[in-house]
Amino acid sequence: MMEREVAMMPTGKPNAQTIASKKYQQKVGLIAKSFKIKKTLADDFKAACQKRGEGQAAVISRLMQEYIDEASKE
Repeated sequence: MMEREVAMMPTGKPNAQTIASKKYQQKVGLIAKSFKIKKTLADDFKAACQKRGEGQAAVISRLMQEYIDEASKE
């Protein structure tokens, strides 16, 4: 029998949508990342994404993948 990783459910009394969102995020492998950058850079990046009609997470994910791909060629 395969072991399953125990899902960390939100604390308190989460509603059904919160539980469903958490289960979906775990299923597709989404995690939250937190880091500090200069406010001006973050604001300019947000504005650039809005101007192009792209989500910030999508752009960051694409840039990260491009960086990984370049590094793997070295």
